[in-house]
Amino acid sequence: MKQVLIIVLFLITSCTSYKQEEKIGEENSLKPPFMWENATVYFMLTDRFNNGDPTNDTPLGRKQDGGPLRSFLGGDLKGITMKIEEGYFEDLGVNVLWITPPIEQIHGFTDEGWGKTYGYHGYWARDWTNIDPNYGTMVELKEMVDKAHEHGIRILLDVVLNHTGPVTPTDSQWPDEWVRIEPVCTHDSYEHAVPCALVPNLPDIRTDSEIEVDIPGFLKDKWEGEGRLDIEMSELEEFFNRTGYLKLPKYYIIKWLTDYVRELGIDGFRVDTAKHLEAYIWRELYKEAVQALLEWRSKNPGNKLGDLDFYMVGEVYGYGIQGEFYYDYGDSVVNFFDHDFKALINFSFKADAGRDMEDVFSEYSRILNGPLSEYSVVNYISSHDDGGPFDLNRERVFESATKLMLTPGAVQIYYGDELARTLTAEGTKGDAHLRSYMNWEDLSSNAEKNGYRITNVLEHWQKLGRFRNDHPAVGAGVHEMISTEPYLFTRKLSRYGIEDRVLVCIGKLDQPLNVKDLFDNETVLSDYYSNETYRVTNGKINLPQNQDLYLLAKPL
Repeated sequence: MKQVLIIVLFLITSCTSYKQEEKIGEENSLKPPFMWENATVYFMLTDRFNNGDPTNDTPLGRKQDGGPLRSFLGGDLKGITMKIEEGYFEDLGVNVLWITPPIEQIHGFTDEGWGKTYGYHGYWARDWTNIDPNYGTMVELKEMVDKAHEHGIRILLDVVLNHTGPVTPTDSQWPDEWVRIEPVCTHDSYEHAVPCALVPNLPDIRTDSEIEVDIPGFLKDKWEGEGRLDIEMSELEEFFNRTGYLKLPKYYIIKWLTDYVRELGIDGFRVDTAKHLEAYIWRELYKEAVQALLEWRSKNPGNKLGDLDFYMVGEVYGYGIQGEFYYDYGDSVVNFFDHDFKALINFSFKADAGRDMEDVFSEYSRILNGPLSEYSVVNYISSHDDGGPFDLNRERVFESATKLMLTPGAVQIYYGDELARTLTAEGTKGDAHLRSYMNWEDLSSNAEKNGYRITNVLEHWQKLGRFRNDHPAVGAGVHEMISTEPYLFTRKLSRYGIEDRVLVCIGKLDQPLNVKDLFDNETVLSDYYSNETYRVTNGKINLPQNQDLYLLAKPL
């Protein structure tokens, strides 16, 4: 790739050591230590979030003539940066941003049966080495990453190694030695999920190939027209000489993906379609990403957020936390954690959110502090490609937030969860109904929907998010129920040199709360929900009886 751009608050006992080698002193001393196990991840489709530069809305001859919600709609990298600078994510307690792949997409469109569809979502790669002009430029991507880091927010880059974009009248197929187009996966066994094309007209990268390949002619011509052919070819030679890898399709793409880490300081990858590749390949991607991040940090010591290892979370579609280490293909099982994934997306939670909270919290805590104690999962209630989210019609928005944000593990807020953005957009078909444009107008007008006001929904999410962000025990601690009526539980974290404890009460109180076994007398506790403070006296605290949720912890 062309080289475009060559502590502790709220802890019960302060600490200076961290098993994951986070150098807390290098961060703002008024912030708690960051832990991926307690991450609050905000995931947005860049094109659907915020339009910061209307001049880049229709490049490459693209038109807004697709099916409903199937054209580029104007969201871009500059729009994300604007919201970072406004403090939108910090107010929400977000400490990680996950953005869809920013790489250049197919220029044309295809019809998946629902009308013309463009690559607005970022998963239809045409050129891994370039930023799609609909999203912005490499300079704007760097600015976004830098601004996020300035605000204490890490960046997860969505990466695709499984497939190219569809073939269109404008976009030729990659050469046969690079991709296969058949058989199409039937998803009923390992053989029918890995060495096959995910869906029709989505050419599958031959990641199993041991035959060396050259750069496709169309790509060489493109680079030459852009004046960067010599640079790209020289960098590829340097990469293959350094690593000793054969010139196989997978290694070209690994090189292109990790260049973003080397140039920008990307903190981690969210890996798309992880179960549709040979699992060992992820170790190879991770190895190169770790090296790339170390190189970037050595050149940019003032811009890094501590020294945590590179992070990689996998989309193993259908994986649930109850499977612990394993994903079952039907005829075989694979442990993706054994291939350098630090976490997997937990597809179980959207269903588990309908269960009793204590059953879910205790089960997740047992697994995450037992078999998966060195790893984590990322829970969510809605996403860009899950047609069965929790609360599809946005009727249980406060319950959704409470359950998600208080569940053990890392969490993923899908853009608009916090504003009750519609997941049933009128006139759309397929996954497009999950991908409406961010409903900023509802926030500015404080719209009423299903009996609630949007600003009240956002405020609820913000309080829960700040509680999580300030207290790693919420997502990474050991859960213990204290009572059922009201529902009262504590989370305690004593790990990596960190000591933290929180107390949560859901339901009405009719008497002083006994906390003598949790906090010493004279301890002052802050309630993140009311912003009030309370002093422990004779082992008890007197809380007001006009709330249904209390988020209690010891402040500085």
